[in-house]
Amino acid sequence: MLDALAEWNADASHPFAGRFDLEHVGMSGHSFGAHTTQAVSGQSGWPARNGPDPRIDAAVIFSPGSPAGVRTPEHAFGEVAIPWLLMTGTEDVAPVGNQSVETRLAVFPALPPGSKYELVFEGGTHAAFTDGGEQARRRNPNHHRAIQAITTAFWDAFLRGDKDAAVWLDGDGPRSMLEAKDRWQTK
Repeated sequence: MLDALAEWNADASHPFAGRFDLEHVGMSGHSFGAHTTQAVSGQSGWPARNGPDPRIDAAVIFSPGSPAGVRTPEHAFGEVAIPWLLMTGTEDVAPVGNQSVETRLAVFPALPPGSKYELVFEGGTHAAFTDGGEQARRRNPNHHRAIQAITTAFWDAFLRGDKDAAVWLDGDGPRSMLEAKDRWQTK
């Protein structure tokens, strides 16, 4: 996709010509999209990848996952060099993919320090990050409010260079959006 965006950006006849700032690229994904985001933004050991895509500057990962098999989370995530924001919930399990709350929570501790963040919603399910399905209709309405505020600050801080957003993100700003049992961590 990034290759296509670069082509469109450079093609004066394309409707999107010159509209993309490809010097400041963020990627996000949920569930399997989270695995894809992890694979191209710094997770080690993906057989189809030769390392992270250097064009990606920051990543938001909804429902992260630890690799199965012989690799440890420390091996998989210990060399992530760009800012990562992880979001999950205490009930974030999916019917496919063999990920549990424990495997999701294993990612953050394995990340190296420096612009790494984790939000864990108390009672948050896999559907906390979607707008569809019965689980999404029963979710805590504060979750989306917090997701929007915190991800916007993250993108502003790391893609736009907004110093106020970075101060908010690294200070008490995110906690002001959360409920008492939600967990926010940085390193």
